[in-house]
Amino acid sequence: MVLIKNTKEHLGGKMFDVNPFAELSQSISPAIMQGFVIAMGACVAGGTLFDIIHKGSAKYFFSLVKKGAERRSRDVPFGEKVSVAVSTTAHDVLASGEFCNVKRRLAHLMTMYGFLVYVISTAVMVFGYPTLATPTPAILVNLWWIGVVVLALGCYWFWFFIRVDVAAEGNSPFRMVRADLFVVALMVSATLGIIWAYLQVTGNFWSTFALGLYLLSTAVLFGSVPWSKFSHMFFKPAAAYQKNMSMANGGRRNLPAPSAKPSVYGKAQRHSHNY
Repeated sequence: MVLIKNTKEHLGGKMFDVNPFAELSQSISPAIMQGFVIAMGACVAGGTLFDIIHKGSAKYFFSLVKKGAERRSRDVPFGEKVSVAVSTTAHDVLASGEFCNVKRRLAHLMTMYGFLVYVISTAVMVFGYPTLATPTPAILVNLWWIGVVVLALGCYWFWFFIRVDVAAEGNSPFRMVRADLFVVALMVSATLGIIWAYLQVTGNFWSTFALGLYLLSTAVLFGSVPWSKFSHMFFKPAAAYQKNMSMANGGRRNLPAPSAKPSVYGKAQRHSHNY
């Protein structure tokens, strides 16, 4: 009861300005959450390394680079390489330009930027402002809320409305396959994070239970890197740069050059007849 009273006084009607991790420090040591964040970072690093070595992701990537270099028709000068790198970063990475579908691109951008803001602000609050003794800037807490909510909305939009097997094939949105592990874990973790933070800063009795579920889902998200699509975010920029360089040097991504007179395929059309 004392904790709830103190929390409500601390809130002052501004729930979204309160650092939930600092509030948590009243019941558990900040070192526990800090250790958890470090462990999750280690899981990502170890899982990505496993992906590179065990799955041969790096070997496959460099084989493509080698083939592209062998097929090149010109050497790209340094200045042009820099230009390709800048263009790749702006178009393929920051703007997700590889998605032609506007809705899919927006959902991806919401998920990507929401995740980055959410993770970075979490780390800053957990390590920089772990207790109520070090007041957290309201803007930082606001960013955390914006990040996690945008992340969750992006995941829901993709999961229920954009997935190919749902939007095009009419399958149930609750149908899951192994490839869905990453987005499901991300969606559940973000959702439980929102629920826990709300319960924590309002002093609700169920906050401890919600915290347990939140940490469990987050552990699944970061611990499943070797079996999910999590690590693709690290490979994507390099793959996009290699693709654009292959086009710049004439290697054409190991694809054959276009014919001078490409074949024109007629499209059969059926005309309605009224009998």
